[in-house]
Amino acid sequence: MSNVFMGMPTLPVFGDGNLHLEEPFPAAAHRELGNTQMRANLRHATHTIRDKRLKVVAELPDWEELRDAGSATKNQVMANLPALLEEFETNFTARGGIIHWARDAHEANQIVADLIREQDTTEVVKVKSMATQEIGLNEYLEEQGISAFETDLAELIVQLGHDKPSHILVPAIHKNRTEVRDIFLKEMPNVDPNLTDEPRLLAMAAREHLRRKFLSAKVAISGANFALADSGTLAVVESEGNGRMCLTLPETLITVMGIEKLLPSKEDLEVFMQLLPRSSTGERMNPYTSLWTGVSEGDGPQNVHLVMLDNGRTAALADKYGRTALNCIRCSACMNVCPVYERTGGHAYGSTYPGPIGAILTPLLTGIKSEENSSLPYASSLCGACYDACPVKINIPEILVHLRGEDVDSRRAEKKLPSQMDLMMKGAQWAFSSGKHLGLLEKGLTLGKLAAGRDKKIKRLPGIAAGWTQSRDIPAPPAQSFRDWWKKEHKPIAPINEQEKLTK
Repeated sequence: MSNVFMGMPTLPVFGDGNLHLEEPFPAAAHRELGNTQMRANLRHATHTIRDKRLKVVAELPDWEELRDAGSATKNQVMANLPALLEEFETNFTARGGIIHWARDAHEANQIVADLIREQDTTEVVKVKSMATQEIGLNEYLEEQGISAFETDLAELIVQLGHDKPSHILVPAIHKNRTEVRDIFLKEMPNVDPNLTDEPRLLAMAAREHLRRKFLSAKVAISGANFALADSGTLAVVESEGNGRMCLTLPETLITVMGIEKLLPSKEDLEVFMQLLPRSSTGERMNPYTSLWTGVSEGDGPQNVHLVMLDNGRTAALADKYGRTALNCIRCSACMNVCPVYERTGGHAYGSTYPGPIGAILTPLLTGIKSEENSSLPYASSLCGACYDACPVKINIPEILVHLRGEDVDSRRAEKKLPSQMDLMMKGAQWAFSSGKHLGLLEKGLTLGKLAAGRDKKIKRLPGIAAGWTQSRDIPAPPAQSFRDWWKKEHKPIAPINEQEKLTK
């Protein structure tokens, strides 16, 4: 057994960093709904991506079998995570890599900053990474006097615009090309003042800006899409080639990866390299797939480090109903089909992880009691489109309902007196426990008709029920209940005795 801390504490350690909402989702969503330009950008982008996805998925006759295989593999990983972590550690270090274990965001940030200082530099280039976004690495490094330059085009746009990502796969999905041009003109050094919003010219401007960083950087920071336990191999998939530049040119490579990213063996890549590109960008394969195993003498970085991040993942793993959220491969397919995300955008979720997956993953990592995060499980219509789209079959609606129950139970435990919801549920339990009880309540339909008024609509209800009438009216109740109508129209027929049967 390894004596190294494996990121598996005996008690749940919840995550910190860019995971905590500053305001409840309903308030943030209400504000974002007023951003008509953002909503138009989102609708165009998400519909384009999901239409492409549908076409390439339809090409595979065994797509559902691939989803089953991906789900089974990730469930196997979660069931055997401690052993797989030890196996990966052994193989990674045997090939010249160095592993650092980080319990939370603070520890991970400190480790990365110390490694950069050892290389006597104050600049690093970065590959797009959700893990580093989660721990707030860029902000931490800036406080330490270290500049981190994003090299993914969308991440660069967000960084130059002093903004936050709003999508897992396409961080700048909420911006159109005119807005991107304006950001470049304002924030990018030495940019052509006559730059237009033509995509080709915008890409060329970004390429020229980044090329200097690639060629001068001594340290690169990346995330990882997968880690293979049987060989100690890391994998990054991307579409622009910036990742390949970061992973091969600098002398030092630091990777930050969540402990759930493991796969048992290289054979598992056969499944996930089909699931991920089709579900994320609607492509048959990723343009750039980079795999590296430790250090290769004379080829690529010679100082290779990996920060294995917990940050609430073991707490999520301890939740027997919610742990499958850790199966997520960050494809964003659930976001592209979600009617809530399409209208509110990613910023309304207030966390690094927006959309349906964020609505379950964030409160699992932080705990449902974490300030405003308890509002996230309600950020869904429970339509089930996310479950249908998920390549590894995470039952997001089921976990949302589970977390809603956790939220209600936690609130109930904090209060000595029953809430309005408790009283309503008790009343419903009494009403539906007996036909006589229900019939007694139905006699109050007349009161409902009086409350509806002349226009026959109930527009406002008191207390907790006011949330229902905030955006909809309730029709006036009918003059009689269905049960009363049934009794009137279907009067019981007297039984015919045996003697009457014989005479007939």
